[in-house]
Amino acid sequence: MAQYRKLSRTSSQRKALLRNQVTQLLVHGKIVTTEAKAKETKKIAEGLIALAIKEKDNFEEVTVSAKVPRKDKDGKRVKEVVDGKKVTVYDTVEKKIKKDNPSRLHARRQINRVVYSYTEKGAKKREDKQIDVATKLFEEIAPKYEGRQGGYTRIIKIGQRKGDGALEVVLELV
Repeated sequence: MAQYRKLSRTSSQRKALLRNQVTQLLVHGKIVTTEAKAKETKKIAEGLIALAIKEKDNFEEVTVSAKVPRKDKDGKRVKEVVDGKKVTVYDTVEKKIKKDNPSRLHARRQINRVVYSYTEKGAKKREDKQIDVATKLFEEIAPKYEGRQGGYTRIIKIGQRKGDGALEVVLELV
């Protein structure tokens, strides 16, 4: 007997479908799908959320210094003449960053192995916003479910689909 639902798809199609549904669930908070797909998606999503909860505080704050080019009011680099050549002027900037410990880095890579990269479309191409789903899991979703022992998602039945009569459900984060 199979350990999972085949969903009438080849393994690569099934994997792509479930990865897409998990990504959409984590980005948007809820999705509408069929009951069988929701149950498979729920298994994967709950595992990722549990992993994120376990590793959410496993990082170090590190101060780094970087050379950043100075810019004028138009956003262009400021140039100075040194020895007859135009040279860009750089400023040294101190910045605090989060450095993942090895186990959190491994968890991040496991999450990125499952979810797709997600780009939120803007009105224009330059307004598109890249969302890192793993970071969203660690910083937004995991703290919300910190004291909870599983059961991070819920399935609500909403009735049959008009076209083929398949039972549709809403899969959402609790």
